[in-house]
Amino acid sequence: MERHEIIGLMAELKLAGMRHAYDEVIADALKRQHPVQHVVGDLLKAEIAEKHARSIKYQMTASKLPLARELDGFEFTGTPINEGLVRDLATGSFLASKRNIVLVGGTGSGKTHLSIAIARNCIRSGARVRFYNTTDLVNLLELETHQGRTGKLAEHLSRLDLLILDELGYLPFARTGGQLLFHLVSRLYERTSI
Repeated sequence: MERHEIIGLMAELKLAGMRHAYDEVIADALKRQHPVQHVVGDLLKAEIAEKHARSIKYQMTASKLPLARELDGFEFTGTPINEGLVRDLATGSFLASKRNIVLVGGTGSGKTHLSIAIARNCIRSGARVRFYNTTDLVNLLELETHQGRTGKLAEHLSRLDLLILDELGYLPFARTGGQLLFHLVSRLYERTSI
């Protein structure tokens, strides 16, 4: 079978990782005289790596993080923030036990930066994350109720591993909005980390 036929079949089967790695894997195999099993294994590893990278990219987009922030970009020096604890949270170990985290501090203290950085690390580890400005989320909950679709958003959010509520407590919202938010948090309790 010719190279172009193999590449065509890989494209038809949507094996992008294999397709992109094919020439390199085959050249290396010929040079080092690898057995067929080794070549197939290398191609499968390339496909798995491609699917993993695509999944991370998709989850980063789906999370609706407003900015790209990393822990390495945060200056811990001169702040009361426990760097070790933050780095531990960035491993996502708290997600397995559905623990919740609350970042407290004044304006400009880095809460949003840290929550985004933690979220990005969790996504890289395979977690499903969604970021909301709390006021926007309350507005969505009120709209959902007004449209007679109560519970749809909560159902969707309960499938996540982590929900980030930014600026909780900064802007007041109507009593009904607060009740809807409380109901959502209650519904997510022990199902999704917040």
